[in-house]
Amino acid sequence: MATNWSERRNLTMLVDFYELTMSNGYLVNGLGDRVAVFDMFFRNIPDNGGFAIFAGLEQLVEYLLNMRFTEEDIEYLREKKIFDEAFLNYLRNFEFACDVWAFREGTPIFPGEPVVVVRGPIIQAQLIETMLLLTLNHQSLIATKTNRILRAAQGRPIMEFGARRAQGYDAAVYGARAAYIGGCVSTSCTLVDREFGVPASGTMAHSWVQIFDSEYEAFKTYAQLYPQDCTLLVDTYNVISSGIPNAIRVFNEVLTPMGYRPKAVRIDSGDIAYLSKKARAMLDEAGYPDVKIVATNSLDEYIIRDLLIQGAQVDSFGVGEKLITSKSEPVFGGVYKLAALKDGDRYIPKIKVSESVEKITTPGFKKAYRFFSRETGKAIADYITHYDEVVDDSQSIEIFDPNAIWKRKKVSNFEAVSLLEPIFLQGKLVYNLPKLPEIKRYCQEQIDRLWDEVKRFEHPHRYYVDLSQKLWETKQKLLLQNNYH
Repeated sequence: MATNWSERRNLTMLVDFYELTMSNGYLVNGLGDRVAVFDMFFRNIPDNGGFAIFAGLEQLVEYLLNMRFTEEDIEYLREKKIFDEAFLNYLRNFEFACDVWAFREGTPIFPGEPVVVVRGPIIQAQLIETMLLLTLNHQSLIATKTNRILRAAQGRPIMEFGARRAQGYDAAVYGARAAYIGGCVSTSCTLVDREFGVPASGTMAHSWVQIFDSEYEAFKTYAQLYPQDCTLLVDTYNVISSGIPNAIRVFNEVLTPMGYRPKAVRIDSGDIAYLSKKARAMLDEAGYPDVKIVATNSLDEYIIRDLLIQGAQVDSFGVGEKLITSKSEPVFGGVYKLAALKDGDRYIPKIKVSESVEKITTPGFKKAYRFFSRETGKAIADYITHYDEVVDDSQSIEIFDPNAIWKRKKVSNFEAVSLLEPIFLQGKLVYNLPKLPEIKRYCQEQIDRLWDEVKRFEHPHRYYVDLSQKLWETKQKLLLQNNYH
């Protein structure tokens, strides 16, 4: 497991206050030990994309392992004068005892499916809501945005440069972690390299150039210091008339005599398409066709795509604020809803009904599968069932759109892969957390198993999340019982 960045703080009290008042009420009314099932799912894909990426599981595990209420916490709550002393004593002796299932970190995910399932005493399942959503929503958002940017770059490396524009310390650190899962090759944040092993990268800022009497002296000094990894920032004054000529001069007079090849030049302003093409021609003519051109400056997937359409000669991109904040859509709409209550050996399904169809929940204790074609290896659809249903992928199966049931398809010659893996059983961690590079590789492998049509930026093909016939009937029955028309 990576170093626990949050272990220096006790985040147990990072809960919405209603979770405490409700939990107090459960205990006072004899419901504290009632076993409940909660689902985390999300409703809409950011940027109207075709899929999202599940990220942040490792940090959720760390939080659940470290949950404890201190005497300071207990005293704070006692001073509110609304909590029963028995509830405060419950918190004092709190020990996480829930079962938790989740998708593997890095898995492409789709609206409506339970990416995390929590089963356990209702107080415990309720109290983890805020941190569960906070952790998974944030990292899933940034991993999703990063992968959009990565796909726009058409194989060119993306570096995460957003720490200074992130919305707080944790957002910078965990955002960079999520960006790595989404496909970034490195980060500008040194702490993320130390804590998670994401390679740190960076060269110079404009202040380095400005502090010297000339741009040439700035470049020369830097090249002498770091000849093995020399990347020069060429836009402090003028890219074409000053930056590139001075860079070439330093390459000729300093690096080449030392026996080194320069690595790259970076352009951070101006018309990147025009400047990169001019810079490429100048570098090639000077005998440096191997020198890369790096572009930065408020980039996102659309700007990068347009730059490449315009023939920009850029080999890699550093992306900052629009990645680390997911500026175009800065909220991942994951929610956490009660799905069932345990009654003896059976589960009573629970539903939330709404005037908005997308806010109606899918009831019951559930399992989730992804169907992959045995012929192409590509994902066909996701399939949600009751927990006790068995999917036989040796037989054909009819799937249908749960909101438009006349849209049906018979699926055959497929492999049904269970998506929910046990993470905690009775509060004990049973899952081996993979290393971050493994998560990144897995993420890319799974994205490669999606059809290109699902990966379009505009109007992507809708990937279906279907319900089993039995689960759909359960949902319809509860809707009718609640007089939903």
